[in-house]
Amino acid sequence: MSALEHLETRLLWLSSWMIHNANHIRPKRDGLKVGGHQASCASMTAIMAALYFYGLRPQDKVAVKPHAGPLLHAIHYLLGNQTLDHMQRFRGLGGVQSYPSRTKDTIPVDFSTGSVGLGVAVTAFSSLVQDYLIAHGRVREEDAGRMIALMGDAELDEGNIYECLIEGYKHDLRNCWWVVDYNRQSLDATTADRMFRRFDDIFETCGWRVVTLKYGKRQREAFKRPGGKTLEAWIDNCPNAEFAVLTYQGGAAWRARLLADIGDDRAAVELIDSFDDEGLARLMTNLGGHCIETLIDAFDAAQDDKPTLFIAYTVKGHSLPLAGHKDNHSGMMNPAQMDQFRTGLRIAEGEEWTPWGGLTDNIAADLKAFVETSPIARGRVEPHVPAGAIPRLPAPAGAEQSTQAAFGRILLDLAKSGEELADRIVTTAPDVTQTTNLGAFVNQRGLFRRSELADVFQAASIPSTQKWSQHAAGQHIELGIAENNFFLLLTSLGLAAPHFGTRLLPVGTVYDPFIARGLDALNYGCYSDARFLLVGTPSGLTLAAEGGAHQSINTPLIGMGQPNLTYFEPAYADEVAAMMRWAFEHMQSPNGGSAYLRLTTRSIPQVERADDAWEADALKGGYWLRKPTQGAEAAIVFTGAVAPEALLAWEQLADDLPGLGLLNVTSPDLLHRGWSAQRAARWNGSEPMPCHAQMLLSHLAPGAGLVTVLDGSPGALSWLGGVAGMRVSPLGTDRFGQTGDLPDLHRAYRLDSEAIIDAAAELFLGH
Repeated sequence: MSALEHLETRLLWLSSWMIHNANHIRPKRDGLKVGGHQASCASMTAIMAALYFYGLRPQDKVAVKPHAGPLLHAIHYLLGNQTLDHMQRFRGLGGVQSYPSRTKDTIPVDFSTGSVGLGVAVTAFSSLVQDYLIAHGRVREEDAGRMIALMGDAELDEGNIYECLIEGYKHDLRNCWWVVDYNRQSLDATTADRMFRRFDDIFETCGWRVVTLKYGKRQREAFKRPGGKTLEAWIDNCPNAEFAVLTYQGGAAWRARLLADIGDDRAAVELIDSFDDEGLARLMTNLGGHCIETLIDAFDAAQDDKPTLFIAYTVKGHSLPLAGHKDNHSGMMNPAQMDQFRTGLRIAEGEEWTPWGGLTDNIAADLKAFVETSPIARGRVEPHVPAGAIPRLPAPAGAEQSTQAAFGRILLDLAKSGEELADRIVTTAPDVTQTTNLGAFVNQRGLFRRSELADVFQAASIPSTQKWSQHAAGQHIELGIAENNFFLLLTSLGLAAPHFGTRLLPVGTVYDPFIARGLDALNYGCYSDARFLLVGTPSGLTLAAEGGAHQSINTPLIGMGQPNLTYFEPAYADEVAAMMRWAFEHMQSPNGGSAYLRLTTRSIPQVERADDAWEADALKGGYWLRKPTQGAEAAIVFTGAVAPEALLAWEQLADDLPGLGLLNVTSPDLLHRGWSAQRAARWNGSEPMPCHAQMLLSHLAPGAGLVTVLDGSPGALSWLGGVAGMRVSPLGTDRFGQTGDLPDLHRAYRLDSEAIIDAAAELFLGH
């Protein structure tokens, strides 16, 4: 117990000093506040000391409250995993990140956190992924870890928490702990008192065990004394805001208020008088979340696999002069307060960064040995998982096909094959499995459930296209209509290799316009370097009859702008096959990432290929479907579902514009990224190399004209004019859609062949 209490103090000091150094000592060249959250760290020190150096096992994984990130780095500093240089550069380039990051920090980080609530919910989906791997024989049951989230109570305001709870209940969630730092203070205000009991109700309804850690050991002992029940009842009834005010004011204020409220109880008065002001303040703030003994007893009592919510009452800024003040969220100690804090810990000036500064040699040696033999010190290195071979995926046959149908057929063919790749694929969708063409794969491979569930329709001999057997070997995880859950599950599946030492190849489908509904969670997954294939389908105006709410506009720009995600938009079935193979390889590459296919339900005539020469260029971002003559003055540039209109316009213009080219841009993202890298080479010291966009456009004359067209934001292609200084007439959708059939909508939104011809006439022919 003594060792953990000493470690709690070390974590409080190192986290506070790291933030202080960044804000008050390190030069500020831009004059801006660096920031940090000393008070938010202080409320978590006992929780993290007890968890990391007592409760945590090597196989467990933790998502740390974003504002407690400095504590995580302090822990790894004591473990020898974090360097002094990185600590001194907290929130500086190349230093400790503001919030724990899998991709930017150098210490082991299980889950990135920072976008509030997502780092909590992802632990539930990681537990589900672990169950999937256990059921499929890829992880042993006895090696199952606990997925743990440390959260601030304000994160319980986030809606995705409750979407996650519902999904977890459906899938019989287990092996999950959420620990709430219940300090009852958020950025702007004090938490509403009405929520005291509601969290218990909500979680218990969803099958969780709720453990409330309200009182520390000193308080519980005081409550047993004469007058103690009166004092306990007073604490229970004290509003959050008033408790915070008295905490900030200190012992004398506590005494005055308690005597005013319960002074008619002689035994309670004698109990209060038995403490001096400092002792009374310590007693009143000895909440469960600050008591090491209370915490480890609670952890010990929850060793089964039942999901558990620990509500640990704490004081924001505990043990600091900021404790309880309503402005303490972003506040920090001034130099005088920090000096007083340092002096109180007997840390000499110049030894602030010493891991065991201020301690005697014997205590320091004992603590060092305790840390080095703790479970967390034994092997937290993420495993390296080699890439698996990806076979060539044949394109589905058919004179007319949609890219969505081709995608579904390729997955079905894989499901029927004996390829090892097929066993690694796991699919998911937010209640759109059938309408995004995953149904055939699910018919073949089944739905995942830990316990088998019979299909009562099939048992009753009722015909259905769905033959979805639900069993432990199933490879599809069905979700309700919640896109945040969808992207968090994709994230968890896409981290199976580093988390569990076995690689999955997740494929998730969603209606393309609803990517935006889960965009924060998509960004979170990409920032975490999770690897998955996202399929947005149907897209654009091609979901004509469904109306404007189901017609995506700006998703091409999302695909282009999202780091660690490569966006493709194929027009033809053979392109889909090539891009899927590329994606499965890219997902396994050390320098790879995730991929996004924007597909359509529109069935179009397929093109005849003379050979496979087109494929290499298509996987770089584009190829000439109709190659221009060298030095041609014009080209039509298209992406995706508008291929028939672009091809028809090309055929009608070819006589008037000799040598006219028809460029199929399969990935505006890759083309733009290559152009950006080529331009950046001038500034980063690398040798400029021609980008693919330049290579393609080099067939045209300088100053040639381009008509660009796609079923999405015109900005996704209009930038091509800047590559070689060409004139551009951009066509696309830049306003909300409406209900109609495709010919009407193409005409109304100027995506038909006539619109392309009109744009070409204006641009190329001057009329």
